[in-house]
Amino acid sequence: MQAALRFPDLSPELVSFTLFGMEFALRWYALAYIAGILIAWQLALRAVRRAALWPGNAAPMTPQQIEELLTWIILGVILGGRLGFVLFYQPAYYLRHPAEIVMVWQGGMAFHGGLLGVIVASWLFTARHGISRLGAADLIAHVVPPGLLLGRLANFVNAELWGRPTDLPWGVVFPGPAAQDCPGVAGPCARHPSQLYEAGIEGLVLGALLLWLVYRRGALKRPGLTLGIFLSGYGLARFLVEFARQPDAQFVSPGNPLGLAFHLGGYGLTMGQILSLPMIALGLFFALRVRRTAT
Repeated sequence: MQAALRFPDLSPELVSFTLFGMEFALRWYALAYIAGILIAWQLALRAVRRAALWPGNAAPMTPQQIEELLTWIILGVILGGRLGFVLFYQPAYYLRHPAEIVMVWQGGMAFHGGLLGVIVASWLFTARHGISRLGAADLIAHVVPPGLLLGRLANFVNAELWGRPTDLPWGVVFPGPAAQDCPGVAGPCARHPSQLYEAGIEGLVLGALLLWLVYRRGALKRPGLTLGIFLSGYGLARFLVEFARQPDAQFVSPGNPLGLAFHLGGYGLTMGQILSLPMIALGLFFALRVRRTAT
């Protein structure tokens, strides 16, 4: 094996304790969810309090409505993320074990499912209160990246969702038999730290771009532009990172070592890439729609 980085001695649990004979733990992943939601809430409040950012100098929502919407979004993230994982990645397993669908504490959430959950929750909320759907969507889109950044960092700490084997010098030797099951690799197997790739592109780069567009380029004054850039930006980032990311085990077989969910003639796409293509297309639709409207 060439030069590689050892996985740091990190625990997925921030703190754990026993109470009444039961073990409780605060995990980094749960903390990432909580911190991501709180940061998004504060960024959203900041945006609606700056009327000059919005068309007609009027924000689409009030701070009180944002607090109410937050509850709807949390439910959308949890329900959508879980159902998305069940339907997109392991439908056969959960068809045999339906009682485990509600066991979210065992892991298993899908971003694309969580996104659909947020869309449905926001659609229902805006319809109920007569709020501009595009205005609300732009507001939500520009505050999501910090949560993506923290979530992917938590994936790294948990030593999960690692990448494909690599001999690059920044490859990481992740612990566990699954991570070390690399056919044809002698000795410890180093893998792409694809969680960090996603944290950097989806969280830092996309997040900085959206904030710059909102606060420096007046993006919120053009309804749908911020949403379009977020959707196409995330979709493209996820599509590219999938080339370095190890697919879910259920897609890998001796005849399909790359874990392609769709393949034909030696070429194909992973499930993550398939789910990202509609995001890219929808994002381009909104972005180009704004451009046509402005001309």
